[in-house]
Amino acid sequence: MGLMFLVFYFLLIRPQQKKAREHREMLSNLKRGDRIITNGGLVGRISGITEKYVTLEIAEKVRVRALRSHVLGKVGDEGEPESK
Repeated sequence: MGLMFLVFYFLLIRPQQKKAREHREMLSNLKRGDRIITNGGLVGRISGITEKYVTLEIAEKVRVRALRSHVLGKVGDEGEPESK
């Protein structure tokens, strides 16, 4: 029973915790000027940031506000995810 729990922990729980930790670190390192993508698929440049929200400029003079927790990650200039 204990061996089964260890296998379950190392195959499922630990990788999920690592991914969540990396996402939290990425969110805490966001700054103005970063290009990001949201859960909804919006890609834009951060023009403002607070503890709870990010303001994205998705086109010239077009800004939207999104929850910071809904940011999937940073993207490059071509809209492709940045490599780690």
